Amino acid sequence: MERNRGAPAPTERPTATDEVTSRTAALPAQKPPPGPRPARRPWSARRIPAALTALIVGAAAGILLFDVVRVRAGSSAAAWRRHLADELATRPLDDTLVQIGAGVIAALGLWLIILALSPGLRRQLPLRTPGPLMHAVLDRSAAELQLRDAAMRVPGVSAAKVKFFQHRVKARADVRFRAPDDVKTDLRAALLEQLDRLALARPPRLDVRVRPRDK
Repeated sequence: MERNRGAPAPTERPTATDEVTSRTAALPAQKPPPGPRPARRPWSARRIPAALTALIVGAAAGILLFDVVRVRAGSSAAAWRRHLADELATRPLDDTLVQIGAGVIAALGLWLIILALSPGLRRQLPLRTPGPLMHAVLDRSAAELQLRDAAMRVPGVSAAKVKFFQHRVKARADVRFRAPDDVKTDLRAALLEQLDRLALARPPRLDVRVRPRDK
């Protein structure tokens, strides 16, 4: 009896659950996954400007090459080429025609640079998507129609016009009854709710104006 009473208590062996818990606690804290990237407008193919530029450059290069081949074959240079060479050699840089031509060429070059660096497709509005690999857009006219319908459902509004710009929405409404300030408050709330339903990637600023109309 004395031996059993003084014997030490048996130690408990760690279970599989305890081992998993200890290993989990020893792991370093993992960083949360990065959020989705902001949606951007899709890039326009710009087939018409590219086709026009290629056509003009190709036609000018072909005409010049044809005249150079004629000169190499023993014929005289074309009259337009001789006239252009004389004008470039004799006309001063401060001449009006030279400045106008230089301005037109610079404007065309700046236009091509802007087309190359901007995405275009301003009529399409990017939407929020669950992942960066998914892209969705909404036509601007469809968004304007949705907002106009939401404005017409506001009590007191008899006519509404909505214009969608790149970073701003301009709403104008005519009020037939009710106080204009109350109608403006309800109209702003309705338009903000409709904008939230559209799920735009870049919510625009809202500019609301109302004007009373006679019955």
